[in-house]
Amino acid sequence: MSAFQDPEPPPRLAWSMWKRFLLATFLIVFLTAAGTATAVLLEVDDTLEAFKRYNKPIEGVEGVLEDVDAGDPQTILLLGSDRRWGDAKAKIRPRSDTIILVRLDPDQGAAAIMSIPRDLKVTYRRRDGTTYSDKINAAYSMGGPKATVLKVKELMGGNFPIHHVVNVNFGAFSRAVNRLGCFYIDVDRRYFNDNNPPVASNERYATIDLKPGYQKLCGQDSLDFVRFRHLDTDIVRGARQQHYLSQAKDQLGVERLFRDRKELLELFGRYTDTDIRSSAAVLRLLKLAYESSRDPLRRVKFRADLGEEFVTISEENLRRVREEFLNAEASEGATGPSKERSSGARASKRRNRKPSSTVPGTDTVTREVEDKAIIAATKLPFPVYYPKLVIRGGRFYDGLQSNRPRTYDLYAPGGKKYRAYRMVVEAPGLGEYYGIQGTNWKNPPILEKPSEVRSVRGRKLYLYRDGSRLSVVAWKTPKAVYWVSNTLLRSLTNQQMIGIARSLTRIGTSGG
Repeated sequence: MSAFQDPEPPPRLAWSMWKRFLLATFLIVFLTAAGTATAVLLEVDDTLEAFKRYNKPIEGVEGVLEDVDAGDPQTILLLGSDRRWGDAKAKIRPRSDTIILVRLDPDQGAAAIMSIPRDLKVTYRRRDGTTYSDKINAAYSMGGPKATVLKVKELMGGNFPIHHVVNVNFGAFSRAVNRLGCFYIDVDRRYFNDNNPPVASNERYATIDLKPGYQKLCGQDSLDFVRFRHLDTDIVRGARQQHYLSQAKDQLGVERLFRDRKELLELFGRYTDTDIRSSAAVLRLLKLAYESSRDPLRRVKFRADLGEEFVTISEENLRRVREEFLNAEASEGATGPSKERSSGARASKRRNRKPSSTVPGTDTVTREVEDKAIIAATKLPFPVYYPKLVIRGGRFYDGLQSNRPRTYDLYAPGGKKYRAYRMVVEAPGLGEYYGIQGTNWKNPPILEKPSEVRSVRGRKLYLYRDGSRLSVVAWKTPKAVYWVSNTLLRSLTNQQMIGIARSLTRIGTSGG
């Protein structure tokens, strides 16, 4: 079997009202982006009128939310409802497709974000006192945002604080992203469906066509990326949304958001419901956001286990999740579990592959990987580097039917064109991919502000962390920059990330 294999059949994305992530991007960027002058925050009364004019307050949540004093930490619950195709006609109530918690606490040195899987198994009580199990997103259909707030607080235990709730829909997402100028996103894999044969189904599916690699995503492409929900898991989808959010946050400052605040607050008011109504509440939140603005956005993993129908979590892991979220601490290990894919052919290939003796969990690649990279090198004005190591059980392919790395044009702000390539590796977990990227754009946003610079066997590596795990390992030459991107779940260890980056080997004839 070739190291670069033909992709699986095009994935199908179940058609639904998705409403996943959506304006959460705008809200969290608004709350956590780089700082601005305190004097600007005091202009909130002027811009709040546009928000109040269109925003519909959430009914009945006042009694289930905690009061908060100025300067104290705040926890915000973001909800996105999900109504599938035909549900409105059938009078089926929507469920909460997105449940995201955000914690702003400058004293802890990080703004925390955590996705609660919508398929999480929880217990409900009937009126007669008996209990039954269902998914946590069912609470929304039973009692809307109020019931969801109560269920999340019950899940997290004790006096878990929730100070505000925001219910969002998809209507303004594309417009808001375009108004903000779009974002450069590291797209981990090929996402494709066009509803044409060989896909055959009586159900409609959303179309999507995103190619792998670092690129600028505007409104519709951004929405396609964050809403994708086929052929992966609930936890992978949450990680993809957080991946998009963290990269968008790094590319915006509060100055820009305040410059366009009237239009954006009008959009926010039109397409969200929230309990945040008074000028005093908004000002307290904005001041807290300003104090938190210098801190990183810390992804807290929800330590769950995947089952056939439900996602479950043990009491011990739930205790750890609560502690990590409230204290914005870096979590150990990958950001979530994944289901293993297995096949006789791939298992046989793993048995026949020569193991690496230096980096645990990796194997040396076949000569065919270099041959395919050589083809890509003929299309680029800078040297191509390919990895000599691959994660054990991984396979190279880009999902484009081309059976080779993707080469493409990459446009920087202002429209200047650069060239780039992307090698994609499907890791053993369902929906998990990591990548090797190269481009002659020397300073893309993803490589700003490394967490650490380290020399490894003569190569200067730039390390970028997501909690305790490396998300990106990069290095530079006079002609180009190169990096290895971890999976969305950060399932490659730090040693594996550094080892794969260190194994990158040049082909071609021009100087590096």
